Amino acid sequence: MQITSNNTGISVVIPNYNGKNLLAKNLPFVFAALERTGCSYEVIVSDDASTDDSADFILKNYPGIILIRSDENKGFSVNINKGIAAASLELVLLLNSDIKLSEDYFTGQLKYFTDADTFGVMGLVLDEATDKMVEACKYPRNSLFKINHLKNLDIDGHGTPVYSYYLSGANALVNRQKLSELGGFNEIFSPFYHEDLDLSLRAWESGWKCYYERSAVCWHAVSATIKAHSSKNTVKIISTRNKLLLHYFHLQGIRLYLWSVITFLSLLVRWISGKMYYYKAYSLFIKKIPAMRNTKQRFIKTAVAKQQYIPFITVKKSIIKTLDQTFKTDKK
Repeated sequence: MQITSNNTGISVVIPNYNGKNLLAKNLPFVFAALERTGCSYEVIVSDDASTDDSADFILKNYPGIILIRSDENKGFSVNINKGIAAASLELVLLLNSDIKLSEDYFTGQLKYFTDADTFGVMGLVLDEATDKMVEACKYPRNSLFKINHLKNLDIDGHGTPVYSYYLSGANALVNRQKLSELGGFNEIFSPFYHEDLDLSLRAWESGWKCYYERSAVCWHAVSATIKAHSSKNTVKIISTRNKLLLHYFHLQGIRLYLWSVITFLSLLVRWISGKMYYYKAYSLFIKKIPAMRNTKQRFIKTAVAKQQYIPFITVKKSIIKTLDQTFKTDKK
């Protein structure tokens, strides 16, 4: 890729919370992959008030890394947005600390950014222990309401770009200017879950595109970092709340109305089945609606003003149609 700007290259942004051992293990692979590109680069670690010695490890062993330290733990979206704000180069790799990059990780991805419509691209994520697929092209399943109804498909485009419904927050290479225009991750989802799907859908709805590049291989060490620091019930409550917020933001018109009615009526079913966590999640969702409504209205108004707004349902249908027609997608 020929980069023409005077301020170009790759900013790697790594959110961290008590991940010293993961950083020690995976940072050498990050630098090896960056060196392979020949691009200018910077590495930013945004530390979310870790209680281990992650920050001291960075300062001692990687003085060239830009370290951002927070005094209070705020969760993924708030923390990574601080790192994004510090990025200065053309492309930003949003990277989890438990991801190990292959040396050629960036090689197949840079070409996508010669297209002005590209928001970002993600690679193939393998289980470090088994080499089995963990994440790949995100294929949205047909559904009247469910936004997060999808499957991972390991599609080899053989030179043809492969759309991805969304980019995993674990390894997404994105255009910094477009990321900034979107305002980064929506912090209403803090502390965790569904913020990466929301970000990618806002990119699609803004007229930009997300891709999957099979040659960009990385490995995930299954560490369950969120579950290690949060109770099982808390994870279920926050995940459910955020799923509700995700649907409220992206559904519109009759679909939003019907989804809202069905979701409310399902409260009785949840009670009968003993899923009491759902009531707490729904209550938290209701409290967040005014803030999410304002965010949604501002987003749509801005996209419409730029004459590039595409409703969610149109985006979803287009992705499914393109993947099905181009790659004869197996929808089982």
